[in-house]
Amino acid sequence: MLHIMNGLGPYIRQQRELRRQHDKGYSLRQVAERVGIKPTYLSKIEREELPPPSEDALKRLAQELNLDADVLLAMAGKVSADLREIICQRPQLFSQLLRQLKDTPDHAVLRLVREVSDGDW
Repeated sequence: MLHIMNGLGPYIRQQRELRRQHDKGYSLRQVAERVGIKPTYLSKIEREELPPPSEDALKRLAQELNLDADVLLAMAGKVSADLREIICQRPQLFSQLLRQLKDTPDHAVLRLVREVSDGDW
């Protein structure tokens, strides 16, 4: 499983800079333009001088950097609208499920996800 130690801004910068080592098209200015935000705004996000951007901007950043949008949203303290809708359809059930899974080891959660995905009950 993915465990991220630094904050959202430094993580975005780290991922952008890793890509920039192999492709000069990942400069701050170029990424910001492709994502549809101002370079100064992205710079301030990376330095954590501003709060995280909107869900849509985070999803575009995730796509641009080939990252998991749910991870970026979680790092920003957000939940995607589609997950929020799913949880709100059965709030008691999902709150119980999440609380039960809170301390479950990653390998056990992954096994449960595979079983649900495969329909192997």
